[in-house]
Amino acid sequence: MPGRPAIAALGGGTGLSSLLRGLKLAAVDLTAIVTVADDGGSSGRLRRELGILPPGDIRNCLVALADDESLMGKLFQHRFADGDLSGHPFGNLFLAALTEVTGDFDLAVQECSRVLKIRGAVVPSTLDQVRLWAERVDGTVVCGETNIAAGFSPCQRVWFDPAPEAYLSAVQALGRADVIVLGPGSLFTSVLPHLAVPDIARAVQDAHGLRVYVCNVMTQPGETDGFDAVDHISRVLAVIPGGIDVVVLHEGSFDPAAVAAYAAMGQVPVEIDRARLAGLGVRVVTAPLADAGGVVRHSPQALANVLLELAAHQVASPASSSGVNPPR
Repeated sequence: MPGRPAIAALGGGTGLSSLLRGLKLAAVDLTAIVTVADDGGSSGRLRRELGILPPGDIRNCLVALADDESLMGKLFQHRFADGDLSGHPFGNLFLAALTEVTGDFDLAVQECSRVLKIRGAVVPSTLDQVRLWAERVDGTVVCGETNIAAGFSPCQRVWFDPAPEAYLSAVQALGRADVIVLGPGSLFTSVLPHLAVPDIARAVQDAHGLRVYVCNVMTQPGETDGFDAVDHISRVLAVIPGGIDVVVLHEGSFDPAAVAAYAAMGQVPVEIDRARLAGLGVRVVTAPLADAGGVVRHSPQALANVLLELAAHQVASPASSSGVNPPR
């Protein structure tokens, strides 16, 4: 009988936490691997003032995997509005305090996981303090996740200087995963930073599991302006040639009012050019994945359903990761 599938999801920002909410109730062994390049907001302040790794994305993933009705989960997301603590979520301060008490950021994350009784595991991609650099298509070079996202020209590539060491638990999770999920999330500040960690990139490229890239629903100013689905996928393949087995794309309608609102901010739906996709050598899975309402993003449950179907097929037929693609 097929066993319980292991899923390792790499990302950051709201995309990863949204995906985790869709997967957490399923019968899977789930590990979230979180990028630690954030240098803005509360996380950036704590990095500069305390010298700790940025806790914000990790906090969001911990809460996403916690009981939806958990008072502690709501407490971790509570953001102070006034005084010296203004802008800090309680969970960020809790992680910062635990890191100082234990002297170990990873141990602090493990303790928070127990407090929140999460379903799965949350680990950073590296325990090193990192600086993310990007080169834009116009040749401009910029440093810092916040500065990258605030630009006005699409990116070409990102890297860390110096290159960090991967966190061993993250590499091990990738090695035992039946399915590895890249995205959804900001391509150059949430997805590709993982692959800028050399051992993480090698672990994904050498993995026995099915490697799935979830393409964003909308383009993102300062990162993927003018990108279609092939442009997104090609940036990943440039780092790990042959490192994607399946790409998951939204194909369906959007709320016209929401699309108009996003267009005013310079964001448009990611287009699918099937002729260009055919030349990439990856399996394409399409489904109506956009959430209803004014925010154009993936529906956690719709996306989870697609990934769980891929995982079930992978466990039943492991050879699918080496050229035999699962049925649509």
